[in-house]
Amino acid sequence: MDFETVSPEDFGRSLRGIGMNILVRDVAEELAFLADVFDLKAHRVSRDFAIVPYGAQVFQIHGDHTYGAHPLLSLLPEAGARGAGIEIRLYDSDPDAAVARAEARGAMVLQAATDKPHGLREAFILSDTGYVWVPSRPLQARGSE
Repeated sequence: MDFETVSPEDFGRSLRGIGMNILVRDVAEELAFLADVFDLKAHRVSRDFAIVPYGAQVFQIHGDHTYGAHPLLSLLPEAGARGAGIEIRLYDSDPDAAVARAEARGAMVLQAATDKPHGLREAFILSDTGYVWVPSRPLQARGSE
């Protein structure tokens, strides 16, 4: 699918499985963070919206102002961090590289890249909007080298 030319109707009809739509005050700001830290490329970028592919998945970024009549808008904080209680996990991203890029841009690293007992090396990085992004990669199985 060509994300730059697909109609909104065809794009919507193509979505399957579980989806994620992240509401932000400033679409460009969040996209700059995603590009700088995770090397993600967005499509159909506007002040209102962007499509962000990640592997075989796709998620969307929407500006708050696009949710004028949506019931979720009244629950968003006027200021401060967003996303409390959710981790946005990017399972095919190098956590060490993401931390280095996050630190270079001045983003807050909540936890540096760490080997975890559940078989992943992961880090926790806070975007300027307040969402926690978790780049991670599988650890090698014990005894395999």
